[in-house]
Amino acid sequence: MYIKNGRSKKLKIFLISIGFIIFGLVVAIFAGYKIILDKHDNFASFIHEDADISIGKVHQTFTRNGVTEWSIDAESVRFVKKKEEAFFQDLYVTFFLKNNNKIYLKADHGVLKTDSNDMEVSGDVVLKNDTCKLNTKELYYNHKQRIISSRVPVKITGDSFDLTADSMSYDLNTNKAVLDRRVEGVFDAVNDKALN
Repeated sequence: MYIKNGRSKKLKIFLISIGFIIFGLVVAIFAGYKIILDKHDNFASFIHEDADISIGKVHQTFTRNGVTEWSIDAESVRFVKKKEEAFFQDLYVTFFLKNNNKIYLKADHGVLKTDSNDMEVSGDVVLKNDTCKLNTKELYYNHKQRIISSRVPVKITGDSFDLTADSMSYDLNTNKAVLDRRVEGVFDAVNDKALN
């Protein structure tokens, strides 16, 4: 009986000691946190200038005047506040047109300027709609004008044609594309109705 009481007292002392240690740690953490808060001006400027945040599996939608203009899905994104840029990996962009049609973009890499919403994508780049597909290595999206363009060679294929050009631009507002420099193409006369 005496042995049990001795063990019980030792256990109580041990538990009380652990309680005091935990309490001391909590007080120390709060004291340190208060020091950081007291210096919040420097701390905030550090966060705003040098923040670098990575997120996996992201979905972002941009709406202007109540109208959805585009959305992005990506495997990952890294935000760099100082550069006002978001770096996407394995991204899929859907552009919404006025006639309720959609243009789909797929690329290995993408950079979104968070101040202007301009975008640059690279790698295995594919831009497509219901009737044709464009392949290239780089594309640029001017958000203000809603124009997609490429300064490197593009290949466009459809049911009745194959086209290549050294550069191109595509206006999402008018749904019209302009091919420039060394434009070459093959048209299928049987399916030429698809072009009208």
